[in-house]
Amino acid sequence: MHSGTLHSWVSRWRRNGSASSDRPAEPAAGGRMHDAERARLERLRREMSEKNKRIRELEMERDVLKRCMVLWVK
Repeated sequence: MHSGTLHSWVSRWRRNGSASSDRPAEPAAGGRMHDAERARLERLRREMSEKNKRIRELEMERDVLKRCMVLWVK
């Protein structure tokens, strides 16, 4: 097998999810997600929730520090 062929297949797979076609892979029948897609979506939702929680905590800390500076300056 020529290395260019393998490179082409890998490039197509990375781009489309399928090494045998230039078209993107078809979604699951009926618009349903595969288990791997569902697991990834849940993981991303958890990560987003954790990041949003961290942002809220940092915003509260910032606000407290702003108030402390105002009191300290007076």
